[in-house]
Amino acid sequence: MADSDGEEPEKLTFKFLRGVEADAGDLEWPAGADVVRKALSESLNAKNVAFLLGAGCSSYCVKETDGLLGDDWREVGIPTMAPLAKEFTKARDADEAGFPTAIERKVLSDELGIDIGEKEYARNLERLMELLFSLRFSLSRSTLAKAEDNLKVVNSLIKKVQAFLWDKCTNGAFANGDSTVGTLYETFYRKLVLRDRSLPRPWIFTTNYDLFNETAMDRLGLPYANGFSGVVERRFNPATFRYALAEQLDLTNRKWSAVDGFVYLGKIHGSISWIEDDHGLFPIRETAVSKKQEPGKVMIYPTPAKQNSSLGSPYADLFREFQSRIVREQSVLFTMGYAFGDEHINNIIYQALTIPTFRLVIFVDPMLEGEVAKLRALNDPRIWIIGGSGPEADRKAHYFDTIIEEFMPQRPSERIDDAIRKVLEVMSPKKAEAPSIAGDSE
Repeated sequence: MADSDGEEPEKLTFKFLRGVEADAGDLEWPAGADVVRKALSESLNAKNVAFLLGAGCSSYCVKETDGLLGDDWREVGIPTMAPLAKEFTKARDADEAGFPTAIERKVLSDELGIDIGEKEYARNLERLMELLFSLRFSLSRSTLAKAEDNLKVVNSLIKKVQAFLWDKCTNGAFANGDSTVGTLYETFYRKLVLRDRSLPRPWIFTTNYDLFNETAMDRLGLPYANGFSGVVERRFNPATFRYALAEQLDLTNRKWSAVDGFVYLGKIHGSISWIEDDHGLFPIRETAVSKKQEPGKVMIYPTPAKQNSSLGSPYADLFREFQSRIVREQSVLFTMGYAFGDEHINNIIYQALTIPTFRLVIFVDPMLEGEVAKLRALNDPRIWIIGGSGPEADRKAHYFDTIIEEFMPQRPSERIDDAIRKVLEVMSPKKAEAPSIAGDSE
């Protein structure tokens, strides 16, 4: 429809890059979504399928319009690492509880030559955590005069980061009745279980500490393996990743059939539900998240400096599983909400790209600099990059909600609902009098 000036409204497009230099990869909404959906449907039927869900999947902002103040965006999920880092590291006029004090900043700057306000740390909280853990490792072994005092400052900052992340992952709109993000995860898993039962079960790897994945599968009644076993005390045992869930069909002939919808979940940066105790071979325990829980005991974010202790065990095992799954023949890795900011994960993905049958499907802003730009420059037909403008002005093609609603294959019930809606639109005697609302939205 033309506007009042007779000009056509700007068409919303997104990019679907598949490594063909002559193809700009521009697709228009909504027809372009069908192209992507068909391509993804084929990829989801590959022999080995894995997903990597980053911080962007658990973040969701809703627009709130105020007649006086204008539009404002409110986070109903968990902010990504960039805004978290900005909030934690910004300089304050006066000391605030739970954040770095002026004295702590001065010690880091004068004694250790580190400014946590630098771009590297102010844009990535995990980078700051890695730095602090490394400092703790070195200072605890130092014989310098001020090492002990400096170590106290570093330990104080580590506790503050852990408490800050704990608060962000346990408090917020999602913890007070807002189901927006939780519903997205549930829809994701509903569509994921459509995979052919004769194929290996899918793997979900995530860098997120939150419990959106576990909660969604629990509410849907989907069985999953996350590396923990036990009932009263659930402890990490990597052997459980070798297990499969099956139903017995014939007791006499011992016939078994794999259970539909079974999923493997690997939280490669830890979880707010993991704690460490001193129980022999299996010191990592999974607990119910409680407001009374001490954030300092929560196991989040691995660091190479910890690989000689029990903390190295779950992370090393989970990274090994990640590597093992994506380097197999005919493997497809889908990345969502991940901007390639983790060097360890990136190296494993790059290793998988040396395998001819591997395919990498990235949902990300195609204009992003850094590692994404390098991947795009390869013009590799095995690397698909999908992103850009969404079907509406305030949405993006690479956001988790758009991926789920527009690009992932529809469930049979959804296809039936769409067919019924189209029949009603065509057969309705009021069609000539008023345009279909659903038709306009498409």
